[in-house]
Amino acid sequence: MQETQREPVPRVDTGELAVAHEFLKFQRHCVLKKTEGLTDEQLRRVLVPSGTSILGLVQHLAEVERGWFAHHLAGGPKPDGDLDMAVAPGRSAADVIADYRAAAEDSDRAIEAAGGPEALLAVPIDGVRMTLRWLLAHMNTETARHAGHADVLREQIDGTTGR
Repeated sequence: MQETQREPVPRVDTGELAVAHEFLKFQRHCVLKKTEGLTDEQLRRVLVPSGTSILGLVQHLAEVERGWFAHHLAGGPKPDGDLDMAVAPGRSAADVIADYRAAAEDSDRAIEAAGGPEALLAVPIDGVRMTLRWLLAHMNTETARHAGHADVLREQIDGTTGR
């Protein structure tokens, strides 16, 4: 099967923070690309026993971004959103996608304001103030994992493949 959405990974190699941040942006882009051209019904379609949908993944990732970057890194209030994959029937796909984009933009500002990969998170994790380096590694793996889930779901919906 030909990969119809394949794109090259970032070619940035100018420093640790730049590389990690560009790969996170790329993973976010890959998640959002899986939503393109699908109807609301297709985005909400559950094809696995866990109840996961592409739109649910996007909603989940918006809350994850807020929890890690706005709260743990920047020291803002703990988000009150749900990490659930179930999207409320009254919440439009456009709103969920716009919310993820906004959360990512807020996260990018927090990353840029932190100064460097050795910057300590404002809110400890299990009593330890981890670094931005750790957080970017964590968020790259979290986002890539869910981008992979979205890949599989998208292929099941309409045959579209590729990162």
